[in-house]
Amino acid sequence: MSQRRLLILIADGEHGRLVRPAADHALHTERELDSILAHRRAAALTSDRPGASFHSGASVHHAETPRHDPHDLAKETFAEALADIVNQTEAAGGFDDLVLVAPAHVMTAIRHHLGDAASRRIIGTLPKDLIKVPDAALSPHLAAWVRPVERRGESGAAGKPGG
Repeated sequence: MSQRRLLILIADGEHGRLVRPAADHALHTERELDSILAHRRAAALTSDRPGASFHSGASVHHAETPRHDPHDLAKETFAEALADIVNQTEAAGGFDDLVLVAPAHVMTAIRHHLGDAASRRIIGTLPKDLIKVPDAALSPHLAAWVRPVERRGESGAAGKPGG
């Protein structure tokens, strides 16, 4: 039986990484993704000041509060973009199994935008923010889905007499 191809999406609201295990099971980032809106201030994310409301029968105008936080909208848009990339990768036959790693609110947004085919390939989820964890330190967090790294030659000759 051939080895199943695993894709791991690690994300937060502003950054994402597609990670895969190598032949020796070491994890390697295949692609990094960053929201272009990641570090912008709220004022830079909106085009206008809040609108004004006029109440009939009164000469008073009230500023209306925006219904949605611009940062939350940017994060939702980024989650949708990540899901689109996963959907495209699945449609191209790029993976057999999928693991999602993201804070719960981000994972919910990503899952909402995943297509049925990609959703069926999910074998696990981890509701944590591991976006800043280096590849070499990911294995303990993903041990349920990724086998330990096999380093060739580590235990071979050293344990043999005369070697």
